[in-house]
Amino acid sequence: MPTARQESGDKGEKLVKKLCSCPKCKREGTFRLLPTNFKCADIICDFCGYLAQIKSKKVRNIEKIPSTILGAKWQPQKDRMDAGIYFPLYLVLMKDREYAIYYLSADLQEPEMFIKRKPLSDSAKRAGWVGFKYDMTTVPEGAIVRLV
Repeated sequence: MPTARQESGDKGEKLVKKLCSCPKCKREGTFRLLPTNFKCADIICDFCGYLAQIKSKKVRNIEKIPSTILGAKWQPQKDRMDAGIYFPLYLVLMKDREYAIYYLSADLQEPEMFIKRKPLSDSAKRAGWVGFKYDMTTVPEGAIVRLV
């Protein structure tokens, strides 16, 4: 049974797939969802191979970017950052039946926006697991754009 957060994430991924065209090849309807738990990416363009990450968050105001967004597992993200690889980010903000889709290109991301979290406690279901969060306050003004 998926959690409320997982359901929100699934809904956000489906919205991007349905409503957004590929920024690289400009084609519509070519986005495909990657398998659950694919590392650091959620969507691929089946024409040009463009990869992107999608994060969804329930908010009170879809016009305001939250200061932080929960990321995923830290080590795969860190390994890619160490290699100079960043994936574009789609941010889906949802409030009741309203939503907004924002986009941050890979070339506008800096290591400072990725904050390592503390390991989960010994009593947690996934004890020791380490994730990260996006610090959106480090994103330069105007870098993240609203698409929908």
